[in-house]
Amino acid sequence: MKPAPFEYHAPRSVDEALDLLTRYGGDARPLAGGQSLVPLLNLRVSRPAALVDLNALPGLAYIRLDDGQLRVGAMTRQRAIEFSPVARRAAPLLVEATALVGHLPIRSRGTLGGSLAHADPAAEYPTVLTALEGEVVARSPRGDRVVKAAELFRSYLATSLAADELLVEVRLPVPAAGSGFAFEEFSRRHGDFAIVGIAALLAPRDGGCMMARLAAAGVGPAPVRLRGAEEILERDGVSERAIAAAAARAGELVTPESDIHASASYRRQLTRVLTTRALRRALARAEPR
Repeated sequence: MKPAPFEYHAPRSVDEALDLLTRYGGDARPLAGGQSLVPLLNLRVSRPAALVDLNALPGLAYIRLDDGQLRVGAMTRQRAIEFSPVARRAAPLLVEATALVGHLPIRSRGTLGGSLAHADPAAEYPTVLTALEGEVVARSPRGDRVVKAAELFRSYLATSLAADELLVEVRLPVPAAGSGFAFEEFSRRHGDFAIVGIAALLAPRDGGCMMARLAAAGVGPAPVRLRGAEEILERDGVSERAIAAAAARAGELVTPESDIHASASYRRQLTRVLTTRALRRALARAEPR
C-alpha cells in the first residue's frame, strides 16, 4: 500500500519545527528515523495531514556526559550509540539493548528519540529508560520541561508528550561504579520485536545488594517496572535463592495479554525465565564492593 496524501515540511530549526506542529494542531507527525512511522503510513494506520522532517535540524545528535548523566540528543542514530565509547562507559545497558534493535539498516537510520516517542511497549529503549529511571526533555513554544520515564509512557504507542512538543534530549543517570547489567529478550526471529524483554541493573555490596533495577517489555501497554522483584534483591541480596524469589515475583507483577504471538501465561513464564537469566548475567558482570 501507499500512504494517504500528506504535506511535507523540512524545517531548518527546532523553533520552525515547533511552529509547524502548532499550526497543524495535533494533525502533524514528526519524522525522525522513520523506521516505525513509515510502515504505519504505508499501511494507513497513521494518516497525518503533514510530516515534519527533523533530519535537517542542527544540534540534536550528540552523546556526552554532563553532571553525572549521559545526555543523548533525540536525533542520535542508534548505530552511533552502539559504537559510542562514552555511552559504553556511562550506560552499558543502553548499548547492549541497542544491539538487539532490529537489523543493521534499521539501527543506521533509527534514532533514540524516535523510538522513545513511538512508545512501542515491546521495544528495547523504553524499557531501558524505565529501568534506569531516565528522563527526557520535551520542548514546546512554552519552553522545555523534563519528563521522567514513569510519566512518559501512557499506553500502546502513546506518551504524555503534547501535540506541539518535540522530544529533544534523553538523560540517563550514570550507575554506581561496579554495577552489573544485562538485557535479555526472546523473539521468534532475530530482529523481531521481543515477545518479552528484561532490563536489569545490579549494584552488589558486601554480600548484599545496594541497588536493583528491573523493567520488562512486551507484558503490557507500557514498560513495566518490577519494583516488587527489586525489593527482594535489595532486602535479601543476590544469592541464587534471592534471584529465584525475585524472578518468581516478577512473573506475578506482570499482567500481559494473549495475542497471536504468545499467550498471557507464556509471557509470564518468559518473564520469570528471562529475569533469572538477566540477574545472573548482571551479577557475573558486577564488581562487588
